[in-house]
Amino acid sequence: MEQIYIIMLVALAVLAAIDLMVGVSNDAVNFLNSAIGSKAVSLRTILIVASLGVAVGAVFSSGMMEVARKGIFVPSEFYFDEIMIIFMAVMITDILLLDFFNTLGMPTSTTVSVVFELLGAAVVMAVVKVVSKGDALSTVVNYINTEKATEIIVGILLSVVISFTVGAIVQYFSRMLLTFNFEKKAKWVGALFGGFALAAITYFIIIKGLKGTALEKAVKSFKDQTALILLISFVFWSMVSFVIVKGLKKDIYKIIIIVGTFALALAFAGNDLVNFIGVPIAAWQSYEAWVASGAPASGFAMSVLAEKVSTPTLLLIIAGGIMVATLWFSKKSMNVLETEQNLSRQSEGSEKYSSNVFSRLIVRGAMYLGHGVSFLMPKQLQEKIDKRFEAIEYKGKRSEQPMFDMVRASVNLVVAAVLISIATSMKLPLSTTYVTFMVAMGSSFADRAWDRESAVYRIAGVLNVIGGWFFTAIAAFIASALVAYTLYIGEVYAFFGLMILVAVLFYRSNQHHKVKMQEKEEMKTLNREDIVTIHEVINESSDQVAKIVGKTNKIYSEIVAGLSLQDLPSLKENRKSVKKLEKQVDELKSNVYYFIKNLDETSVEASKFYILILGYIQDIVQSTSYIAQNSYSHINNNHKQLKFNQLRELKTIELEISILFKDIEDIFNSKKFENINKALIEKTKVLHTISDLVQAQITRIRTTENSPKNSKLYFGILLETNDLIKATMNLLEMFQEFNKHVESKK
Repeated sequence: MEQIYIIMLVALAVLAAIDLMVGVSNDAVNFLNSAIGSKAVSLRTILIVASLGVAVGAVFSSGMMEVARKGIFVPSEFYFDEIMIIFMAVMITDILLLDFFNTLGMPTSTTVSVVFELLGAAVVMAVVKVVSKGDALSTVVNYINTEKATEIIVGILLSVVISFTVGAIVQYFSRMLLTFNFEKKAKWVGALFGGFALAAITYFIIIKGLKGTALEKAVKSFKDQTALILLISFVFWSMVSFVIVKGLKKDIYKIIIIVGTFALALAFAGNDLVNFIGVPIAAWQSYEAWVASGAPASGFAMSVLAEKVSTPTLLLIIAGGIMVATLWFSKKSMNVLETEQNLSRQSEGSEKYSSNVFSRLIVRGAMYLGHGVSFLMPKQLQEKIDKRFEAIEYKGKRSEQPMFDMVRASVNLVVAAVLISIATSMKLPLSTTYVTFMVAMGSSFADRAWDRESAVYRIAGVLNVIGGWFFTAIAAFIASALVAYTLYIGEVYAFFGLMILVAVLFYRSNQHHKVKMQEKEEMKTLNREDIVTIHEVINESSDQVAKIVGKTNKIYSEIVAGLSLQDLPSLKENRKSVKKLEKQVDELKSNVYYFIKNLDETSVEASKFYILILGYIQDIVQSTSYIAQNSYSHINNNHKQLKFNQLRELKTIELEISILFKDIEDIFNSKKFENINKALIEKTKVLHTISDLVQAQITRIRTTENSPKNSKLYFGILLETNDLIKATMNLLEMFQEFNKHVESKK
């Protein structure tokens, strides 16, 4: 029987390594957002600083491992075999849950997830024990640390409200003081801001970053003299900042961001490492104690977990190495990071989330409140305040512009550091994810990044993320409980089955993420906003036309094949492909504003051309969408198959369109626009064929056709195909005409 526990320990070690990767991918947003969003320094520098913070924090995190052993349940109430089931259930659930959130690109709390996973697994095992003994269910509370679970829930609610409010207030007054022209302010202003920020971050490193580490005892005495230490630190760092700004001519805001990034990375590794490896280490130490006891697995009480045991430094170093490697190579971390940056960016752009009832009500209420304040406030004062919030318009490519400036980045880091420090000193359970995210949202709100154009979408996004946090707790509890019970009743078979399930789901999740990333990259190549000259407009438009026509051709051919074979899965997949195409075209149209703004003065006439081209592209996609949707609905509703003659005729028109669209794709890929005439001549042939097929179907209805549904589908396909060809030809004529106009001006 001992062998199965050895296998379980090996599995836990593998799961711990995977959990480290998915955990860092999720939590990297906590300490990378401000530095990357502000583009204060290069990404390489940011990752080096964050890696140092993670490495140092991981090595000194030994003392924090107690949470996994005794923080949620009472270890003496469980036997070794039950503890191993709890630990396996926690790790399996944690990996799948965090990976799910990473794939969605939503930041969640690794602390809350592991706490509620431990709680769920412990509760179900406690219920099993209570039922087997014949005790009352109310005695389950004897097995669980209910006080800790209550503190976590209260901590969620407090961190959301307080972090947003404090972040908004501090950002508002910081902007009032510094404005967006902060670089032109007097040197002493930047020095004082630097002194305050660096003093706060230093205190954060001492109080939170080193909490639970081997160095905590060395700085424990400082906690009793907080006010004095902060005052001395403020004076010291203000003087240092002044020397940096005045003497060395360096940007103090960049230094604040670098130091703040290091501090939050240190705290993350030092305190959150327990979320990823605390459970496997506790399992290993439990196994050692059980083997040494010589008792049976079902009779050895785990009182040993209540004792303080240090974690081997080698394991911490290995864990730190995995975290650092993940930081550099994980693409999912950038996906999670993108969510927070999109919700807090200063500039306009495409929004990730759709508005909902709640976001619209909140914005409407805020507008009424704003009108009331404006009515009561003197106009002169209002104008002065508005002037302090006049944002600077960045020049150059939008892809190279920061999401927000360095003042906001500094405020995000400082406020998050201060709030976490205060909570730690008061022994309040506060999630670093919740604090950093809500501070970033509060500061972006105060900075007027949420205007009438974007507020409903940003607030909807924030509500989605907050909803995800509560879903994390509920899902972690239920899923872990189910996994634990499955392991209990299924024993060895359930263990191997669940491990296979984890491998399959994790693989599928990563494959799905790769596809999403490919689509995103494809969208980036299709949608460039940094076009400035008229020739770039022509080249970019031709690339877009080639890609849209190529995809339309492929989808149309597959629809005809799907109808012939009554292949419902294929038709469903084509319908999805068209929806993606519609989304891409919609994205192109959403960015027309930025496209027009970026054009140089000599190329403004290209604006109308580009807008009309997009209009024709949209017509092409809409016609394809109609054909795809109606074909899918026909087969999905089990209507009669199209007649052999109808299918043969559709194949005829599909072949003609395939040849025509292939020629068009080649013309636009090769930029040989002189060949457009050839395609325009082929148009007449295709339109004649469609007209003949419509007449043939009319004749069939008068003689042999007896299916109204078939006729409706067939006419629908032919008429939309007719519109598809006309829209394509209009696009070609427009392109030909504009290209001749440009060539004549050379």
